[in-house]
Amino acid sequence: MQTSIVKIEHLSHRYSSSWAIRDINLEIAHTGIVGLLGSNGAGKSTTMNILCGALNQTEGRVLINGIDMRKDPKQAKREIGFLPQNPPLYMDFTVDEYLTYCAGLRLMEKRSIRAAVDEAKEKTGITHFSSRLISNLSGGYRQRVGIAQAIIHRPRLVVLDEPTNGLDPNQITEVRTLIRDIATERAVIFSSHVLSEVQLLCKDIRMIEGGRIVFSDTMDAFNNYVEPHSVVMHLENPPSAADILMIEGVTNVDFLSAKQLRVYFNGDQEITERLVAASIQHGWRLREITLDKTALDEIFKQLSGKSSNHIK
Repeated sequence: MQTSIVKIEHLSHRYSSSWAIRDINLEIAHTGIVGLLGSNGAGKSTTMNILCGALNQTEGRVLINGIDMRKDPKQAKREIGFLPQNPPLYMDFTVDEYLTYCAGLRLMEKRSIRAAVDEAKEKTGITHFSSRLISNLSGGYRQRVGIAQAIIHRPRLVVLDEPTNGLDPNQITEVRTLIRDIATERAVIFSSHVLSEVQLLCKDIRMIEGGRIVFSDTMDAFNNYVEPHSVVMHLENPPSAADILMIEGVTNVDFLSAKQLRVYFNGDQEITERLVAASIQHGWRLREITLDKTALDEIFKQLSGKSSNHIK
């Protein structure tokens, strides 16, 4: 049986008198993208810093490909590539100088460094900037350089802490494509506080809130959990709430304005068809109807209140 690339057991860390994370347990396989989702201050960066050996935990242990990070950090770190939230770039280096320096930090054999630098540049699409100073690159290309240093030693695990933060929409799309490509050969842990980004990229999701894991499952399972349970309707000739409550599946109605209302339902996905049919039949003059996903803050609140049997 193949050892998981990451196994975290009962991980806790305290800053002064307050716990940043408490009793974190998770396991990650060898390929694919796992999303670590949490609001700002939830404990994502603390978890990732401990996972990568940049911070010693107060309690618990981290195994990287079966190697205990605390007992043998040098060997464990050989398996990891890490891009922190603020990329550790030296702005007065050229791309080649910086990546060569990073390869040396990774204790790579000198004879293999040149080929490794070329491979990392090609994979991240920065070969044509080899001789350019990092200070003269755009934010998107600086991020690519940061990702290149994280994969230069061909690690089995790549950890990316909010890698699209601060990028424009085009740059975000390019970095997402790059991350997908990297994940075909290795495991990637991708942290974000943006739900839609995790949904687009990740096969599995781990949600952390208040320093604890509150959800650990596949993206499909999560999407099923956050199925919409309300629709927002704009009606030119709205009826009373009592009339809408007569429709099968409707559980509640809130008027957001004179002509806009939120209709709550019991999960029956045919509710939109029923509402449209009722509008036509009764002359409500429907202008717009939109499924309303549960807000991320509300999801965190719900999951944080669940019992442990909902956490795998």
